Amino acid sequence: MREEVIAKILEEKIIAIVRGVGAEECMKVAQALYEGGIRLMEITFDQKNPASFQATAGAIRAIGEAYAGKMMVGAGTVTTTELVELAASAGAQYIISPDVNVDVIHRTRELGLVSLPGAMTPTEVMTAHLAGADFVKLFPAGNLGTAYVKAIRAPISHVKLLAVGGVNEDNVADFLHAGMVGAGVGGNLANKKWIEAGEYDKITQTARKLLDAVKNA
Repeated sequence: MREEVIAKILEEKIIAIVRGVGAEECMKVAQALYEGGIRLMEITFDQKNPASFQATAGAIRAIGEAYAGKMMVGAGTVTTTELVELAASAGAQYIISPDVNVDVIHRTRELGLVSLPGAMTPTEVMTAHLAGADFVKLFPAGNLGTAYVKAIRAPISHVKLLAVGGVNEDNVADFLHAGMVGAGVGGNLANKKWIEAGEYDKITQTARKLLDAVKNA
């Protein structure tokens, strides 16, 4: 299963990040993303509200079951081994973190899941890689820019990097050209204002634009 998930990320390249969305809306967002061609979805834990962790796990489970064989679902903002275990029990197939927490990476691998921690510096990237991370998300990529990506890729070309933070349909191709293997796209895709307004068609349209940009890259 791990190899299948890794291959899917390398093939699809775009992970939709769904943050701060209720469990009921998550299912509608999943449908909009799927109709737009997205096959990888990350549902994040809200660290400001631990009481919501179980509901988030429930959303991961529900979408994983509803889209079994059609879309792979992972957990985001996973900061502790306890959250790794909760996400795993809900059926998450990959674990994404904002930071390099070696314990989280190790537990993710122990449970047979794919590890995608967040890093910014060469030291953080290599620490994550040596701890067993399958991918490292370079964050915040939009602020760092493609020149930074190219500079960091020169000595660290063997680590699979994902661009996260400020990525959209206009710049995703630039990040791929700079050496990223894919990208995570959050508010520029699963836009909370669109969701609150019930404008799910905008999510679908943006997903198609993103994937077109990836194909053209």
